[in-house]
Amino acid sequence: MDTSKSVFLFVFAVLLALTVALVLPFLNFFLLAVLLTVLFLPVQERLERRMGAGTSAAVIVIVASITVVLPFVYVVHRTASDAVAFLQEVAEGNVTLAPLEERIEGFTGRNVDLSSSLQSAAGTVEPDSVVSVAGTIAHTAIGVGLTLFLLFYFLKDREEFFEWLQARMPMAADTQREYYDEVEHIMKAVLFGHVLVALIQGLLAGLGLIATGIPNATFWTVVMTVLSLLPIVGSFLVWGPAAVFLFLNGQPTLAVGLFLWGAIVVGVSDDYLRPIVVDRYAKINPGVIILGVLGGIYVIGFMGIFYGPVVIGMLKVTVDAFADEFSTSEID
Repeated sequence: MDTSKSVFLFVFAVLLALTVALVLPFLNFFLLAVLLTVLFLPVQERLERRMGAGTSAAVIVIVASITVVLPFVYVVHRTASDAVAFLQEVAEGNVTLAPLEERIEGFTGRNVDLSSSLQSAAGTVEPDSVVSVAGTIAHTAIGVGLTLFLLFYFLKDREEFFEWLQARMPMAADTQREYYDEVEHIMKAVLFGHVLVALIQGLLAGLGLIATGIPNATFWTVVMTVLSLLPIVGSFLVWGPAAVFLFLNGQPTLAVGLFLWGAIVVGVSDDYLRPIVVDRYAKINPGVIILGVLGGIYVIGFMGIFYGPVVIGMLKVTVDAFADEFSTSEID
């Protein structure tokens, strides 16, 4: 390797590292913009035939702000508030497990103090000391603005970007088209075949919690939405114990109602919705979904719910494209 190539690679590596460092603080908002671009791209393609790329992108940004971004920010804010309130109530001893402790003592003859253990565990968490509230609000406001800004240009200038990418990728044009098509199928399979179904299940289960008066229902609804991505158990991990909680607190009617709602309405929605939606798009192994969702949350954060399975699915597509490209080259 000559000196000019070495210098070029060094400069490229430095610039790449700096770019990554600049993007990381707003990675989730950047990924949200990409996600919204995928969702609204079919609408953009139809509108721009009538009103042009720029005007149609601006209209979509306004619609996305009202229908997706602002509700998303509200849910995140409400969920965080509910989580903090729940921790504070537990730490102050306002959440008691006395009925459950009495039942355990009645069955086993042993006195257990679950409330104190729960209070002690919650007392070790100090949300206010971990992150500044004012700083979080400012960061979120800037991130939302960045998301809408990127969404506009992702929709408006996508053709130029793909032309540039196609010219720079070291793959044949046919292989690139197949690769992009497969990636699109994977994203649609994750978004519509799994995330959309989980969102509907989480909302249905959340309505049950709200109707039966379970505290911090918004927080638990978000938790159930994430859990609904997991097969077999799913949102039952929340509404099941919630039904037991109601029963132990002397509300058997509400407990039975919540249990029937979860078992029939929430359970049947999975049996009917998932086959209808998933069969329309590419299928992904449930193991990929579970590993991708849980790993994505740990590595990326909230947007890892969407992108974790996509990343793992793209690995398979990339390996297939690599094999096709180089096996063809070797034969030629």
